[in-house]
Amino acid sequence: MAALNLIPKHSLLSASEANKVVKRLGLQVEKLPKISESDPQAKALNAKAGSIIEISREDPTGKYSHYRYVVN
Repeated sequence: MAALNLIPKHSLLSASEANKVVKRLGLQVEKLPKISESDPQAKALNAKAGSIIEISREDPTGKYSHYRYVVN
């Protein structure tokens, strides 16, 4: 039986990727939902405050990306 992965894929965005996302969403980066540097997924990515993490999810209706702003 295949293992069920309950943790969606997390990716640390480069500065240029982060700028494109913020511009596309029309938001100030600080308005994104927050994730702590001490979060296990942020730690695994070595994310620092001010970075943006993309969280990719997939379900039967499609693929979705969510973004989190890394804070202390």
